[in-house]
Amino acid sequence: MEHVRLMENDNLDTFFNPKSVAIIGATKNPDKAGQVIFKNFANNKKRGIFKGKIYPVNPREVTILGFKCYSRITEIPEELELVVIVVPARVVPQIMEDAVAKRVKTAIIITAGFREIGEKDLEKQVVSIAKKAGIRILGPNCLGVYYSKTGVDTLFLPETKVLTTGDEIIATPRPMFGEIAIVTQSGAFGIAALDYLAGRQIGISKFVSFGNKSDVTETEVIHYLLSDKETKVILLYVEDIKHGRRFLEIAKAVTLKKPIVALKSGKSIAGARAAASHTGAIAGSDKVYDTVFKQTGVFRAKDMEEFFDAGKALSMQPPALGKNIGILTDAGGPGIMAVDECESKGLVVNHFSDETLNKFQELKNQKVLPKFAATSNPVDLTGSVTDEMYEVAVDLMFQDPEIHGIILLGLHHLPALKEKYIDGVARISGRYKKPIVMCDIGETEMALYTRFRFDKLGIPAYPSPEDAARAMNALVQYGQFLIKNSYEKEYLSNFF
Repeated sequence: MEHVRLMENDNLDTFFNPKSVAIIGATKNPDKAGQVIFKNFANNKKRGIFKGKIYPVNPREVTILGFKCYSRITEIPEELELVVIVVPARVVPQIMEDAVAKRVKTAIIITAGFREIGEKDLEKQVVSIAKKAGIRILGPNCLGVYYSKTGVDTLFLPETKVLTTGDEIIATPRPMFGEIAIVTQSGAFGIAALDYLAGRQIGISKFVSFGNKSDVTETEVIHYLLSDKETKVILLYVEDIKHGRRFLEIAKAVTLKKPIVALKSGKSIAGARAAASHTGAIAGSDKVYDTVFKQTGVFRAKDMEEFFDAGKALSMQPPALGKNIGILTDAGGPGIMAVDECESKGLVVNHFSDETLNKFQELKNQKVLPKFAATSNPVDLTGSVTDEMYEVAVDLMFQDPEIHGIILLGLHHLPALKEKYIDGVARISGRYKKPIVMCDIGETEMALYTRFRFDKLGIPAYPSPEDAARAMNALVQYGQFLIKNSYEKEYLSNFF
């Protein structure tokens, strides 16, 4: 890592761990973003989560939520580390001049109305003012930061909404704490990601939305996350990448330690045009991005579903150090679907070794497994499956040195299956340094329960065979990158 020039990570840390914050544009109006953001901080302050000082800034107010309000940040007597700016774009340059005078370290500019609508000069002016004082900027046109451990929450979308019926419902959920970091150019996509992960009960370590990235870029954020012990996997949504050579250098350094899953939009001509009007993104050849991601070991997801599925698998399971996948099922059709998807991704589903085949035959002779069960790979335990059969079969498959990962399809509908195998499979998988993912098809309470139980035990579960196979592909691709760069032993020692 010595060859990678260090960035100003201390400054970036202030975005997540500020000792003092001013929300410029805080208001009593519940329909305004400034009120939502200030309320986030005020509530977290009252709960004892946010330990720093908070200051509402609005010349038209005396107090907001019980906190003294200031007309300008220059009136605040104490030192100020972070400012969150939620005022019209035309006012932002003056705000930044005040920030310079106040010796602020960092600024999150939520405000839109800059480069994305053609106001390039206005954005350059803001950046120029900040640069002369060394102030780092997230945004403009962004959601900023969400970090549950310190109570930093600049999401201007309220957690709950009151419907016209008078009912209060969760509108913008905040996920529980976890090991996945979200880094996104699009604030709207970021919110959708938070909603998705909260609904699936998958936790996040940190959330960063950087919008127009006038200053801080995706490259700096992923470099910061490299040394973040709370983050195991980085999910990166981008419409373009600034400073391509620097990204190449940093991304490869990061992926040798922790995986990055990228969703790059704007692949089509129309999509690139939409990206330009969304965050001012500059279009580039999609083939170039493909090449960059492959060179750096970044797993590129083809769509939103694969983006989350891959991130979930990589956060829960070790990489696969080979392409040969064992498939264990209690239903022939879904097993075939998993095989087809594996092979379409370049994975292989080869027959087991002779030793493993002989052991399976012995189990059939002893009537531990049905005589009519298929055991050459895929292993189909048929509708007669029991919990014990799953445990015996998965253990035997893990033992085969030629199997590098296992896809388990446990359709819950079968009468002799009592779901005790869930704990058994999790216990057995813990003995091996090979990945396993599972699938249970359906959206009934039983299917959701089965997938939830596997997830909670560290085995990523999916609703279709294709989803499970694509998740396994992410584990294989990451393993292949580590092997190619001779880092697999170091990575696995860190992983376990």
